[in-house]
Amino acid sequence: MLICFFDQEGIVHREFVPPGMTVNADFYCDVLRLRENMRRKKPQKWQNQNLIIHHDNAPAHKSFKVSQFLAKNNMTVVPHPPYSPDLAPCDFFLFPKLKLRMKGRRFDTIEEIQEESQRVLDTIPKRDFHGCFQAWQKRWDRCIRAKGEYFEGDGGIYHPR
Repeated sequence: MLICFFDQEGIVHREFVPPGMTVNADFYCDVLRLRENMRRKKPQKWQNQNLIIHHDNAPAHKSFKVSQFLAKNNMTVVPHPPYSPDLAPCDFFLFPKLKLRMKGRRFDTIEEIQEESQRVLDTIPKRDFHGCFQAWQKRWDRCIRAKGEYFEGDGGIYHPR
């Protein structure tokens, strides 16, 4: 499993979950140390020390412990409606790019998969990340206009409830 954080300019932090490890609140809080990566990689964005993060409604993401960590570290969370994977940039943009580039290939070890995943992530152009955030805004706008009703578009069926 890959946990990946990105912005309009590219990957901020990526981390592979060790085999057999469960992503629980403790593990996810450890992953959220991405603040330190961002401080090193993008110091200009760190100046206000207020990060906005989007993640889905996985139990680890919604736990009290994670909520406390995010509040303590000035990390604002963009809400994510339940049952709406087509509104998650990882689901409609990043992971499909990975899958497309790795489809049909055989790997002998987990390490080979991880190395190739990292290589693919490193080759995604900045303009694609920027386009992802434009597409995300359009998807949210359509959900808002639909007022909670199902609708189709952009390759998926949306249900923002």
